[in-house]
Formats: sequence, C-alpha cells, structure tokens
Amino acid sequence: MGLTVHSSPDPATPDDARTRRGRWKMLLIFVLCAAPVVASYFTFYVVHPSGSANYSELVSPPRMLPGAADLPLTDLRGDAVDPAALKGQWLLVVVGAAACDKQCEDLLVLQRQLRETFGKERDRVDKVWFVTDGAPLRPQLAAATSAGVKVTILRAPRAALAGWLSPAAGHRLEQHMYIVDPMGQWMMRAPVDPDPAKLKRDIDRLLRASSSWDLPGR
Repeated sequence: MGLTVHSSPDPATPDDARTRRGRWKMLLIFVLCAAPVVASYFTFYVVHPSGSANYSELVSPPRMLPGAADLPLTDLRGDAVDPAALKGQWLLVVVGAAACDKQCEDLLVLQRQLRETFGKERDRVDKVWFVTDGAPLRPQLAAATSAGVKVTILRAPRAALAGWLSPAAGHRLEQHMYIVDPMGQWMMRAPVDPDPAKLKRDIDRLLRASSSWDLPGR
C-alpha cells in the first residue's frame, strides 16, 4: 500500500508571530489611550449631560492649532514661540490689537473672572491674548495682564490667526472669546458680548467631560 505525502504550508516564523503580537499590543494601547478622549467629546457633543443646549457655538469638526510655519508667534520680547507650547491646557483666547479697545478690555476682564470662578479646576485653564500688531502695550494694560496669574501674550499676524479661528457671520475676529482644548483644537466660540454665567456653564461642562484624561498644568 502506497502513501501519498501532501505538502503543507510552512508555519509562521517566530519573528512573524512576534511582529503580529506587537502590532496588536500597539493597537490596544492606542485604543485605551484614545477611549477617554472620545468618550468625553461624545458626552459633551451628543449626550449633553446638563440636559440643555449649548450657549456657545461648538466648532465641528474642531480645528487643530497650526504649526509655526502657518502661525508664527513671538513673545513681547520678539522671541519666536512654537505654537505647540500652548498645548496641555484649556485656553481662553482673546484676539486684539495692542491698543485694546473697550471690547478687548472687557474680554480680558471676563477671561480673568471666568478662570477664577472655576475654583479647584482653574489650574487646568490658561489665559491667552493674541496681539495682532507690533505696537507696545499701554503700561496700565501690561500691569493688569501681569497681575495674579499672568495672561500669556503672544504676537501673531491677524491673517494667520484668521486661518485657524473665525468669527460668527457679520462679526470680527476680535469680538469673540475662543475656547481651545488641551490637544490644541479650537472647539468652541463664545457669542459676542457673552453672558458670563452661561459661558461659565459651557466651560464647566467641558472641564467635567474631560476630567478623566486632562490633568492640571502643562
């Protein structure tokens, strides 16, 4: 009686098996890291835990902070600042010329007051003012923005900022406060002349929704 021997596929090499396991592990780590972020945004955008509509306008999809090539930033000394240095905190952003008219001043005051109302959560929030020209700040304004927790003041070309942030129809870039998340995504625009209590409610919800993945400090 004769026996017929059939060829069988070569088993995977140990290196191939290790490579596959490594890829699965990397995918699992990515999913675990991304899950809290996805869940917090889903909660805020879809579930609306407070049971009421947003007062501020959500930006969908959120717009990522540009790199230095598209958004050249300098500090008040003229030194270049990488936009990525702003990541790691929630940002309350104001835009305005160095002269800072009354509306600009009102937004800076609101920015300071809002941050203080967040209590123990305030260390997760930074204040940023993008100055759109090269004029010097008024001494009184420079002193006011340096008192307490300083405002991060950076000069930025207005046209470059307009490539990232944008106002509501019929309004100017300088008339709004913009909220940016710790990943550098602009994701909310406050109305013109906002109601402080309603705006605080929106930001409180953001802070609660992100509490599982966002930590105080940079």
